[in-house]
Amino acid sequence: MIRRNITQNLLDALADTPVVLINGARQTGKSTLAKSIAEKTHPARYITLDTASVLAAVRNDATGFLAGLDGAVVIDEVQKAPELFSAIKADVDHQRRPGKYLLTGSANVLLVPNLSESLAGRMEILSLWPFSQGELTAHKETFVDKLYENRISFKNYPPELPLSLQDRIINGGYPEVQTRVKEERRQAWFESYMTTILQRDIRDIANIDGLTSLPRLLAVIAARSPVLLNFAELSRSLAIPQSTLKRYMTLLEATFLIQHLPAWSGNFTKRLVKTSKIVMSDTGLMAHLIGLNKKRLETGAMIGPLFENFVIMELKKQITWSDVKPQMFHFRTQAGQEVDIVLEDRSGNLVGIEVKASATVHAHDFKGLKVLAEATGGLFRRGIVLYTGTEIIPFGESLTALPVQILWQA
Repeated sequence: MIRRNITQNLLDALADTPVVLINGARQTGKSTLAKSIAEKTHPARYITLDTASVLAAVRNDATGFLAGLDGAVVIDEVQKAPELFSAIKADVDHQRRPGKYLLTGSANVLLVPNLSESLAGRMEILSLWPFSQGELTAHKETFVDKLYENRISFKNYPPELPLSLQDRIINGGYPEVQTRVKEERRQAWFESYMTTILQRDIRDIANIDGLTSLPRLLAVIAARSPVLLNFAELSRSLAIPQSTLKRYMTLLEATFLIQHLPAWSGNFTKRLVKTSKIVMSDTGLMAHLIGLNKKRLETGAMIGPLFENFVIMELKKQITWSDVKPQMFHFRTQAGQEVDIVLEDRSGNLVGIEVKASATVHAHDFKGLKVLAEATGGLFRRGIVLYTGTEIIPFGESLTALPVQILWQA
């Protein structure tokens, strides 16, 4: 079993919080992680709602079901029985014990209307994404935290491992894909995965039929990601009413297929209305949806968008176990000047990151970062250009070009 980098965060949460939820896409290893914790570190009974008889019992009498359980318990795929949330709340309020419930869910409970009971103050939510590149080599990345150190402490790391950047992007991070050597077998898994998500999971959440436009919508998003969200343009190109389109986008986000990258603004109110970017949650799945293999990727096809999407998601994974835990945004001025990624810590300190799919870097690649620095003054800590070269190159005060491999080797 590959150790997950959020394991210690999970154990810390179980030590002082009654309910802990591991939230994430289907097939990211949530059940494996929960079982391992229950067997080795935090003894608990394991129950899965994928079992029809167990699900029927819960739906019949959730309170009575919980009353029949002693000690700590792991409940897998909890989104299948929304009625459990109110029953868990009542039980926790009656007897509050840290680590009583460890839940896993393949739908984002904060975005699914049926799961309205938030268990506020009683539940901590941890996200489990597909494997990070560091996890695949048994390394806990600290890149995000190092960006916030007073002096940048990166060094020239050894040359990249045999697994090339193209391989990393095409394979993505889903655990099952890592075990499949042949490309056609990886594609078969992605195809089966999409069928399960679109035909079963989303229909279960939405409780409606007629979602035939979803595969086409997801393919269009994959072909454009990362892209500024434009409901009007998407609605026209797909001939889907905007009201329906917005609901479909919520469903895709609820099942962790896509993610929003909000726009950064110094005005907190404007952040809520400025246009976000849409990002695919896994570049392996993204490449599959647009019919891209390693051979085509090596020709340069789609390498820029895939590379940017790849870096965004690697950072998002690292933030889940980071000590700094910054929020992540993108930056765009009315004049069109951009920074791909902006990290903001709790004190408002900013780090800008540009992603460049090239082995060379030039001064003009820092143009957007300089605009961000000028716009934010003393809040700007540093600007980074991640590129595919091999050298660490300073480009002035607080501006540095870094080899992308430092992202998972630091």
